[in-house]
Amino acid sequence: MLRSIKYYLAALALMAGPTSCLEKVPGSSIPEGEAMHTYSDAEQVVTGIYAGLKSSALFSGSLTVMPDIQADLVYAVENFTNVYGSIWQWDILSTDSDVESVYAALYTIIARCNFYLENIDEVMAQETDVANLDNLDMYTGEVYTVRALCYSKLLECFCKAYDPATAENELGVVIRTKYSEPEPMRRASLKDSYAFVIDDLEQAEERLDNDYDQYNSIYATAAAAQALHARVALNMQDWQTAIDYATMLIDNDAFELADGTVSYSSTDTYLTYMWNYDSSFEIIWELGFTTTSYGGALGQVFLNADRDYMYTYPDYVPAQWVLDAYSDSDLRYGAYFYTYITGYANGLTWPLLIKYFGNRNLISAANMYMYSMPKLFRLAEQYLIRAEAYCNLPTPNYTAASKDLTTLRSKRYSGGAGAITVGSGNWLETISEERVRELYMEGFRLNDLKRWHMGFERTPQTNSLYEGSSLKIEADDPRFVWPIPRHELEAPGSEVEPNESNN
Repeated sequence: MLRSIKYYLAALALMAGPTSCLEKVPGSSIPEGEAMHTYSDAEQVVTGIYAGLKSSALFSGSLTVMPDIQADLVYAVENFTNVYGSIWQWDILSTDSDVESVYAALYTIIARCNFYLENIDEVMAQETDVANLDNLDMYTGEVYTVRALCYSKLLECFCKAYDPATAENELGVVIRTKYSEPEPMRRASLKDSYAFVIDDLEQAEERLDNDYDQYNSIYATAAAAQALHARVALNMQDWQTAIDYATMLIDNDAFELADGTVSYSSTDTYLTYMWNYDSSFEIIWELGFTTTSYGGALGQVFLNADRDYMYTYPDYVPAQWVLDAYSDSDLRYGAYFYTYITGYANGLTWPLLIKYFGNRNLISAANMYMYSMPKLFRLAEQYLIRAEAYCNLPTPNYTAASKDLTTLRSKRYSGGAGAITVGSGNWLETISEERVRELYMEGFRLNDLKRWHMGFERTPQTNSLYEGSSLKIEADDPRFVWPIPRHELEAPGSEVEPNESNN
């Protein structure tokens, strides 16, 4: 499966205008003169799709950190820069620029995917090289995977949790399948929206071959499509499908869990190396950064170490309850957190998030601190998905769930610790805590709480910002669902219905 180097490294700017994201605004439209008639054209369009995924509004920034900041995992500190301040305080308006940027960036990539899918048949009809035809078929599978990923994130952020009993009557997302033809700006049902994602994944799975799966992939493989399918099935309460797809990944010889008990080098275990160098047998799909092609700095708001390169000035610090959730033998604590004396005048000293301190190769090459390659899918998540699905079966399989959790924890705990047993009385609490410990600040917590119909309560901690530190959020609060951007509701011809949080 040969690809040109430019396919991996080229980067296109992603722009989002103030008009409707569903229109062909500058970032989503194909530049004048650009067409897709040849193999090379198709390759360049796919390059643009992957480049768009690097946007700091998405996985290398807002879309990853905002859900966890909004939930119960961090506290804003006194004198913070107010970045994501309204998100943390649950004062989210339909004009919030961060919410708008996520919405716009996702639909921008969807528009690029639609442009490719509109034109690929013509390209393939004219292509005579067999190898190129095989590659084009593979590229099409990748594009379907990317589009499914973007729609799945829109569903997580802008829609209620999926309930099979009510999904047909709940609002989903605006589904766009065309690029050059106008389509109604109207939200489909939640049921139809999820069905669309599943259909895209099935299209992808028909075209992608597991023989080409590899760890550290920076493009969408068959394994990536299957990992997304497992995640979506979990959100849909399709427990057996979630189990089936998670099992495909767990049984795939291309991947294995990063072992925190085994040294990779004199300075790193396999677990710490995954975060320090963005490389691991565990990574199913990540966005590849170079010194000339990269996205946002995931670690910025947790360190702000570039203010003077002497001290840290975090906007957000880990919640004490999160730090307390790690036992002394849990190796993730040392991989994720390090205690710093900050540069603030109050002398705040706290265990800060170093998970996103930055790729050491990028740091040594270009002083790119706090730039970590977003890991879209890791094998660890699949163990957590399967364990939760096992517990939700009509006849729960707590033994299998316990085995999955123990397998994951055996790679994360020292001294042979980590074995755990779940049953009817503790499985949800146990899996909830394990997902926090494993997936901290990877963008899952808000959707998890929404899926479980759970609320939370904050109580002030040392030097935390007064506004927002005492906050109680009830289960199913409408603000778990982000508001549809106002400009989307007011765009000419729009029939887009608002969320409750728009009111």
